[in-house]
Amino acid sequence: MSRSWRDAFSAYADRRLLVVLAMGFSSGLPLALTGATLSYWLRTVGLSRTDIGLFSLIGIAYNVKFLWAPVLDHVAAPFFFRHLGRRRSWALVTQLGLVAALLWVGSTDPATAPFHTALAALFVAFFSASQDIAIDAYRVEILDPHQQGAGAAMTQYGYRIGLLAAGAGALLLSTYLDWFGVYAVMALLVGVGMVTVLLCDEPRGDARAAAAPRPGESFLHHAVVAPLLDLANRPRWYVILPFVVLYKLSDALAGVMTTTFYVDLHFTAAEIAGVTKLVGLAATVLGVFAGGALVARMGLMWTLMVGGVVQAATNALFALLAVIGHDVGMLGVAVFLENFTSGIGSAALVAYLSSLCSFAFTATQYALLSSLAAVGRTILSSGGGWLADRMDWASFFLLTTFAGLPGLVLLLWLIGTTPRVYSGQN
Repeated sequence: MSRSWRDAFSAYADRRLLVVLAMGFSSGLPLALTGATLSYWLRTVGLSRTDIGLFSLIGIAYNVKFLWAPVLDHVAAPFFFRHLGRRRSWALVTQLGLVAALLWVGSTDPATAPFHTALAALFVAFFSASQDIAIDAYRVEILDPHQQGAGAAMTQYGYRIGLLAAGAGALLLSTYLDWFGVYAVMALLVGVGMVTVLLCDEPRGDARAAAAPRPGESFLHHAVVAPLLDLANRPRWYVILPFVVLYKLSDALAGVMTTTFYVDLHFTAAEIAGVTKLVGLAATVLGVFAGGALVARMGLMWTLMVGGVVQAATNALFALLAVIGHDVGMLGVAVFLENFTSGIGSAALVAYLSSLCSFAFTATQYALLSSLAAVGRTILSSGGGWLADRMDWASFFLLTTFAGLPGLVLLLWLIGTTPRVYSGQN
């Protein structure tokens, strides 16, 4: 291994990244419980593809979380939580809300009252998105600039472990427990995030993030307008915003229907859990670590380009699986390569969003940028079920492959605008 590659991987040795890893788990856990796992539950009780696709609109909370992010940036948490500091106190408040909302989802019956399930899941998404605001800001502030690539990778690693627990873990539990029991166990796992919050220290950047408005400046201007004006100072900001929306569109459009696709190809719950979740996790771990190292080795923007190309191309493997049919070996190949390439792209995107934030407005700016990134996963992907109902599976997945092209075109326009700290130079 060359010296530069050793330097690229050495960033993972910092103890702060273990905290980032645990917080990544906390972030990933709720998402599957309103996404793939919930889709599996809905399909098994007879809901249509179109209805399941519409359930992805629950994730609208991730798209609009920037609306209340200024509160978490500048207002102290209520009651006795505030002694923990701004970032940790809000993280704990949102985690308590998650516990209550997950228990609510488990107590509903989507077969007879799908609206009640959707409403409860919406609250899960709200508290999950709010938790993301706090812990994303925490991650950006606790790490040095040159560690953001490794931090993005560790976030994605923990995130995928959380998805595994709420995906494969929940599916396996559903063979032994009713769905209330499954969601109650998932609520207990929120405790991982709570313990992490209580044991870690408040980041040094918290004082800057909580700075009071300047003389003559209103709180509204300081908390809402100033972060937007600061982002508008980034070179080609008018290209950055649509790029963030479109970069993961191919992944999102395919991902919203993959669980339904597996059920329609008659894969069992054990096969889905064992292959798509366990193999997917292993591949993602490799992908995010590779992505973090590539950011340090070859630069952030070129890592985004490599990740964007390969994560879109691997969707074609699911089109091939649709032609072959029920084949666990082919499923494993497709899932491994899709998750590996998605991991590279995800690590690079998180590092890029982090690089755009100013310490004075970390929570608000990262919430806005990550909200835009979630548009593809929620609003734009919500039509995936409608498309799948009107074409065969092979055609659908080929279409999702080409959905990545607009983001790559915008990325070419942005090459050269990244901060020097991510240039890959020593």
